[in-house]
Amino acid sequence: MKVVITGGGGFVGGMLGRRLLARAELTGPSGRPERIDRVVLLDVAHPPDAGAGDDARVERVTGDVTNADLLRSAVDPDDVSVFHLASMVSGACEEDFDGALDANLGGVHAVLEAARARSSTPRVVFTSSIAAFGGEAIAGTVSDSTKLTPETTYGTTKAIGELLVNDYTRKGFVDGRSARLPTVVIRPGRPNAAASSWCSGIFREPLGGEEAIVPVDPDIRVPISGYRTLVDNLIRLHEVPGADIGTDRGVNLPAIAVTAREMADALRSVASDRTLGPITHRPDPTVSRIFAGWAQHSSSERATALGLVTDQGLEPIIEAYIEDFL
Repeated sequence: MKVVITGGGGFVGGMLGRRLLARAELTGPSGRPERIDRVVLLDVAHPPDAGAGDDARVERVTGDVTNADLLRSAVDPDDVSVFHLASMVSGACEEDFDGALDANLGGVHAVLEAARARSSTPRVVFTSSIAAFGGEAIAGTVSDSTKLTPETTYGTTKAIGELLVNDYTRKGFVDGRSARLPTVVIRPGRPNAAASSWCSGIFREPLGGEEAIVPVDPDIRVPISGYRTLVDNLIRLHEVPGADIGTDRGVNLPAIAVTAREMADALRSVASDRTLGPITHRPDPTVSRIFAGWAQHSSSERATALGLVTDQGLEPIIEAYIEDFL
């Protein structure tokens, strides 16, 4: 079978590609385990150090995820699954409303239409976000039954994407599932335009001897997932039989809720033998406003019942990053 990963040139997409290649099989549209023959990494660019190495099963496709013809060509033949990761990130969405609608709504629609064109009802995993929650609904702990009332353009596009996945699944066009992601850490490289970028920077920069800036209240809680666990859970969610998920295909992925203060303490504990760069609290009104509209606590009881897993604290996440990138 073929597996298509949009956003495959990015960090998570590349990690997912490598994990799938190592796994070597996935449940196909037939409902049975099938050998992975090809992994297509589709993105607007493919950095030299991203992707899934030199494996002969890898095909890199350069182009825009909103290009319907490109998507139909990639999502072919019928024996295919899709992981739709490509997205404009939160901070950029707030700055470019029209671009956010084009990239995030146009992208998910193009992916779903490409999968719909197959006669096999492919499985499609759409990466949504807990940013789909907001308003009064986030006063407590958000769960899969919490009303989606996002307070950012990014969250709005994710909420709409979830509804589309539900409806395309209801119509029998695809076998969709929406993975509602927490903040994913620790991303290597330079900061991006996501409002949550500092959640990786608070570890990455000090480990590199540089200063990390915390732009929000250091005691605000942030639901996070380590990248290894996140990639594993995307695959686990793909493998769950659709009947076990039910009609609502949006699932909160497991997360641990931590503060910037706890992140800094865990880093100093794990990396006590290293000379770390400083961590500075420097409030940013824009980032703080975005975070004020995001949930601080999320429940993943449904995901756990479906077989997804939770990080066992901050320390293993930091240790994994040091092992993989330093």
